[in-house]
Amino acid sequence: MSRVESSGRRKRATVKDVATEAGVSRGTVSRVLNGQPYVSDEARAAIDAAIAKVGFVPNRAARSLVMQSSQAIGLIVHEPHSLFVEDPNIGSILLGANAALSDADYQLSFLIADSPRDIERLARYLSGGLIDGVIIVSARVGDPITRAVADLGLPAAFVGHPRDIGDAAYVAIDNRGGAREITTRLAATGRQRIGMIAAALDRDSGSDRLAGFVDALGNRFDPQLVQRVPFYSYSDGQTGMRELLERHPDIDGVFASSDAVAAGAMDVLKDAGRVVPDDVGVVGFDDSSWALRCDPPLSTVHQPADQLGRAAALSVLAQLRGEDPQAGGRVLECPVVWRGSA
Repeated sequence: MSRVESSGRRKRATVKDVATEAGVSRGTVSRVLNGQPYVSDEARAAIDAAIAKVGFVPNRAARSLVMQSSQAIGLIVHEPHSLFVEDPNIGSILLGANAALSDADYQLSFLIADSPRDIERLARYLSGGLIDGVIIVSARVGDPITRAVADLGLPAAFVGHPRDIGDAAYVAIDNRGGAREITTRLAATGRQRIGMIAAALDRDSGSDRLAGFVDALGNRFDPQLVQRVPFYSYSDGQTGMRELLERHPDIDGVFASSDAVAAGAMDVLKDAGRVVPDDVGVVGFDDSSWALRCDPPLSTVHQPADQLGRAAALSVLAQLRGEDPQAGGRVLECPVVWRGSA
């Protein structure tokens, strides 16, 4: 029986509804809908019964996948257009994913979601059966792209670990642990007034880096020394550092939540007559090309962005072969790289 929304309209049943009713994963439901092997007779029977009970109608993408494969995987990045020029992690993720897909004779389709209009357009595109699966970068909790992919039952892997993706595949780093380690090391240099420019708090990476900063400082943590900014960008690093200096001119240490943010912060400190690291120690996160362009070179946390992209692509390919996603996802190492800025 189809579900009914509060407005009285019928709400279309989704792959997730079928999976919940049948007591299996969404990936298993997707394999049945796509005519793929490696599903037990018991699971198929449960899924068939669940489809009838919840009133699920397979979408165009599922029907097209039964007939053919597009040999294309979409990489969706939910970021403003401006970040594509200055965030080297996006390019590294893309290149890592493309290398893995090329080895498997798959084409990478790069898709950008910046505005609500982009998201609506992407949802329509995804439902057309033109790609076999997706890699999703920078998803937020409650992201409409995540919901669209789940409803379509597309094989998917996330770069990062949003809290609401259920049993979907993901590959990530320990953002909280990396932030805790580098902040602890910054504090060990004798800094007494350590602040943070905390970016991208609407996604798991940003919120986890702030949590790691709080962990490291413990009772020394002062929420007034945290400046929140929207994005992992150079300009947000400038804005955040100006705000911190205006409120707390005695600040002597800064954890910037990305290398681009740290570069912006260091330029503001230089303009203000503060010497890094003598007056203010600065650390970042990513170990991107920004880190070596800083003067002095930036202490940071290494993020293996190309490996993240490659691992996510391999996960999607495995799902297309009928394999279940790795339980608990995959977490890659992110060691501290200590340089002259602190």
